[in-house]
Amino acid sequence: MTRPTRGRLARYGFADGGRAADLLGPAGLGLWRTEEQEPVDERAGELLATLSRAADPDLALRQLHRLVEAERRAGDPPAVLDALAADPGLRRRLVAVLGASSALGDHLVANPHQWTVLATAPDGLAPTADGRLDLAAAARITAAAGPVPVLRQAYRLALLRIAAADLTGGRGLEQTMAALSGLADATLAAAYEIAVDELPEGTPRPRLAVVAMGKCGGDELNYVSDVDVIFVAAEDDDLGAATLVATRLIHVCGLVAWPVDAALRPEGNRGPLVRTLASHLAYYRRWARTWEFQALLKARPAAGDLDLAREWIAQLAPLVWTAAERPEAVEDVRAMRRKIIDNVPPKELEREIKRGPGGLRDIEFAVQLLQLVHGRGDESLRAPGTIPALRALVAGGYVGRADGEALLRGYRFLRGVEHRLQLQGLRRTHTVPTEPTALRWLAAALGYAPTPGRSAVEEFRAEWVTHATEVRRLHAKLLYRPLLESVARVPAEGLRLTPEAARHRLEILGFADPVGALRHLQALTGGVSRTAAIQRTLLPVLLSEFADAPEPDRGLLNYRQVSDKLGSTPWYLRLLRDEGPVARRLARVLCSSRYAADLLAREPEALRLLAEDTELTPRPREVLAEGFAAAAARHDDPVEATRAVRALRRRELVRLACADVLSRAGALAPLTPRPAEPGVRAERVPALADVRAVGIALADVTDATLAAALRTARAAQPGPPGLRFAVIGMGRLGGYESNYLSDADVLFVYDPPAGGDEGAAGAAAHAIAEELRRLLSAPAPDPPLGVDADLRPEGRQGPLVRSLAAYAQYYARWSKVWEAQALLRARFVCGDADLGAEFEAMADPVRYPADGLTREQVVEIRRIKARVETERLPRGADPATHTKLGRGGLADVEWAVQLLQLRHAGRLPELRGTRTLDALAAARDAGLVDPEDAVEMAAGWTLAAQVRNALMLVRGRAGDQLPRHGVELAGVVRLLCRDDPGEFLDEYLRTGRRSRAAMERVFSA
Repeated sequence: MTRPTRGRLARYGFADGGRAADLLGPAGLGLWRTEEQEPVDERAGELLATLSRAADPDLALRQLHRLVEAERRAGDPPAVLDALAADPGLRRRLVAVLGASSALGDHLVANPHQWTVLATAPDGLAPTADGRLDLAAAARITAAAGPVPVLRQAYRLALLRIAAADLTGGRGLEQTMAALSGLADATLAAAYEIAVDELPEGTPRPRLAVVAMGKCGGDELNYVSDVDVIFVAAEDDDLGAATLVATRLIHVCGLVAWPVDAALRPEGNRGPLVRTLASHLAYYRRWARTWEFQALLKARPAAGDLDLAREWIAQLAPLVWTAAERPEAVEDVRAMRRKIIDNVPPKELEREIKRGPGGLRDIEFAVQLLQLVHGRGDESLRAPGTIPALRALVAGGYVGRADGEALLRGYRFLRGVEHRLQLQGLRRTHTVPTEPTALRWLAAALGYAPTPGRSAVEEFRAEWVTHATEVRRLHAKLLYRPLLESVARVPAEGLRLTPEAARHRLEILGFADPVGALRHLQALTGGVSRTAAIQRTLLPVLLSEFADAPEPDRGLLNYRQVSDKLGSTPWYLRLLRDEGPVARRLARVLCSSRYAADLLAREPEALRLLAEDTELTPRPREVLAEGFAAAAARHDDPVEATRAVRALRRRELVRLACADVLSRAGALAPLTPRPAEPGVRAERVPALADVRAVGIALADVTDATLAAALRTARAAQPGPPGLRFAVIGMGRLGGYESNYLSDADVLFVYDPPAGGDEGAAGAAAHAIAEELRRLLSAPAPDPPLGVDADLRPEGRQGPLVRSLAAYAQYYARWSKVWEAQALLRARFVCGDADLGAEFEAMADPVRYPADGLTREQVVEIRRIKARVETERLPRGADPATHTKLGRGGLADVEWAVQLLQLRHAGRLPELRGTRTLDALAAARDAGLVDPEDAVEMAAGWTLAAQVRNALMLVRGRAGDQLPRHGVELAGVVRLLCRDDPGEFLDEYLRTGRRSRAAMERVFSA
């Protein structure tokens, strides 16, 4: 074949010119003169022109050639080419099908006479494509006998006519969806009759209704989908036969067309396939969840006893239209929102036109939720289909006209893409392909053509991105923006959401005090100022975040308080509007954490930290120390110097709390590069990846605070020259396991100057320690930092400060085993570094005894542990869920690890560390702990520490008890990125039991 021939055929859209020439030439269809490089006649030219307009001209030509060859093999003279030449309508319809659907093309090749159903009628009309089954015509052309094969052929013929009308513009999207739904109804009805006819002889015909649900019920079925149904029997006497009919119907439809899915029935697949009307009513009145009522919005009689189906729908209607008032509706709505994008593989999320962000589910969910909320009092909204319901919402003033039109365009576009994807292979798919060839086919099938500077694929992508972005935006706006318009003092064109309707909507979105929420919205958005206009733009997104939280009212109140303090500041609203995720990050923080919200209320300007990931990364220890010291040095007055230090500490606590809250917030999480090997690209991970990182960062802030305060205290109380003074961290501070409300457990140690008065040195050291504690505990708007020295020798009865020699003498002569245990976490924090090192060296023989522990000492530790469990657990506390002293919690693991350190660290230096999990790992590596026990204890400690921190963030105050229900539990669960509070509680109890069992094995070894 010559190159010019290929080039000429390429003008008709054939990618493979050589193959096309072979199929069109004399040895093929005889439509192309290879020498003259032109169609053989005018009719051939018209057919080539039609082929060029197919979604895939090469596919259409191949299928047409196969169809002609199939006719020849059947022994009949090929008739399709003559018919295509004589019937322009047939030519258009058949070529469109062959070029868009390889599956339907294969069907026609296997049944070479069925193309005639696409022929133009004698009166010049196109064949009907309304979904009706022509069983008589199917019986004439089906070789196999029996009702099921005939029904299968009739279904394919009807589907063929629908596809042809769809592809050639004979029917729009809504007509196509209605025709596919009508075809489903007809198929269900035919299968129903087949099933009834097969009942055992003498069995009375049952009263059984087949109710269409989902897309079929909404008259918006696509080409390839499960057909959702619910089976309803009239009386108990009908159940046996009705179940036989329903079972056989499902089987017949699976053989003929598509799976029938009855999982939307009460109790899902665990419940009986068929229930009576009375049984349905009893279930929906007592047990049904909000999503089940949402599903009923699309219920429609489909087959069987239609009167019974209508009665079923009518009796359930009052329950459907009061579902939004049920106490559990709010949490169900949140769960439904989460399910929109759940279970979509991350790599497919952006290509999913159904479940992905900006997809069909976003539109359907928003419309259905608005129907549930406002359909109670407005019967015009009670339409089963998405498009009719959306039009009714616009007509009723619940959705703006422009927004409604944008959503309709997005819905039509996405459903059109879905139809073309499914029609190609008649398989269920909602994912836009990535292969260039498949994308070119899809763009052509949707009617896109190249434009100057852009290919057809680029045109399609541009429109897809536009629609998805608009749908994503309007999903939030639909639910929240009208609330603002209902209270703003500006006209809202096309919207008529009354205060009462706004109150109902706020109730279903979870606001406990909708009247108060409306007042906050009024204060934020009222008037015609530029500030109010920006707030009206921001609040739909913010309200979306608030509504997902356990206490939406608190989130909105916190936002109003911050806005009241900063509303007149030029940068505030500009930052929220223009700086990427700042607004959503702020909303997440304000509605998730009272602790962080309180800090922001004290220093609202700190919300600038939310703009950059780097600003939400913990500062290195050295940077903190230098910054805090410099802030203190700028003030001569010790009170002012300490105030500056405490302000910096507050800023760092805001940084860490916000980073912690956001670390598990998906796309909102601040990321920081993880160190990698040279030449390897650094992976970006959440700034506070785990609870250990939080503990280290908080300990670093406390260390820097104590260091700066100590310098200030020494300047205020100088003492004799040469006096050395150091602060030793103990407890959680020493172990780098601080939480947000931890006191600083410390010991104060000094060393008098050589030859100096030891009494004067002791008094001066005491004055320094007291001054440090006074400065840090003085009343101020900043979070207090308690300095607790109760772990010193003799506790509160002993001196606040001791010399290094006095410590050494005490520990050598008087110390008990629990004091050696306390020293396991001792580390230098600030002051004289040499003195700190000397203290640690002095403590090493005490906390790491060379010969381990005596039997009596081990028994003493076990006795003290048992006493702690019985005496220190607060009255009424639940030991199963107490994070600190409860079973398998922090104390259990720490005591087990510390016992191992006391017994073995004298001979195993790798056990010498102040951090619990590091010491546990070292004990495991040394063979002192079974690896499985180490895993269980590490899991118990980690989960307890996570929950303890989360409780403090959620409550804004100290607390160790995980509640078993309520908003605080829900807040902890959300903060830790879990879904179901009950499941999380089970996980906590299970982890605690396993950790406790492992601890007991270690503790009693």
